[in-house]
Amino acid sequence: MQWGLLGLACLLMAGACMAASPASSSGRADQRHVLVLGRISDDPKAHYAQLQPLLDYVVAHMHDLGITEGRVLMARDAQQMASYLRRGRVDWVTETASTAVALGQRADARPLLLTERSGVREYHSVFFVRRQSQLHHLADLRGHTLALQNSASTSAYLVPAMTLLENGLVPQILQEPDDTPTADAVGYVFARTELNIATFVQKGMVDAGAVSSVDWDDERRVPPSFKHDLRVIHRTAPYPRAVEVVRPDLDRRVRDRLQQVLLDAAQDPQAKDALARFFGTSGFHRVDARMLQRLDDLKRGLVRVRMEVE
Repeated sequence: MQWGLLGLACLLMAGACMAASPASSSGRADQRHVLVLGRISDDPKAHYAQLQPLLDYVVAHMHDLGITEGRVLMARDAQQMASYLRRGRVDWVTETASTAVALGQRADARPLLLTERSGVREYHSVFFVRRQSQLHHLADLRGHTLALQNSASTSAYLVPAMTLLENGLVPQILQEPDDTPTADAVGYVFARTELNIATFVQKGMVDAGAVSSVDWDDERRVPPSFKHDLRVIHRTAPYPRAVEVVRPDLDRRVRDRLQQVLLDAAQDPQAKDALARFFGTSGFHRVDARMLQRLDDLKRGLVRVRMEVE
């Protein structure tokens, strides 16, 4: 009786461990009728409402491939999303260009399409100073201070940081806007929002700021009363505004159908509302050679920023 009870206990424990374990390759195989869309988010509830309608639209065009359900899976950061991709828990991820290349490095995620938002397919970073400033070129920033957004931003962190490095300047993080960088460095602080970046520069808290060209032209982020007091000193090369990526081992038939459905969505009236909710998406486009080169540039820049700045 003792051995019988012990054996039963062992079987129960083994079963519990299997049930609690994360999705394995065999578990994912049991979910082949499900298409999973991933997003890195600090507000999952709001992002779910933005993602699910387009996911449902896509799944409705995949029933003949055996895809009958769509699910959204959020991650707290790129590291967690990369883990989901490697384990096959996510099929398709919509993200900024810098995060897309980071997922390519961490999990071999493959670019599927470029995402056009509010009619804008690509953008660039804008460096600006106060109008009366004596700074006129990037080289003049040496020994001065720069406001950026946060380390997850493509246009207001990664691209400015890699641009400084490419021009022989050394980005140096500061704790406060009034900290002083070393004479050979460009000190930067995180302002968290584009409006804060513009405010820091306009109020003279820092010497310069960098935002995307889209935000530079957005009166909610750079108000006209501020912009009158500001002056652009440098514009970078353009980069994709956003990118759709997929896991490398996604079924080719599913990948190709996903790509075609998204490409056709902008011409389908039934997709209009879903696209609008999907972060204001106005269309999707194939990754041409020029933008593929820009993504490669971002990949190299990301490695260099991680090695030399962070």
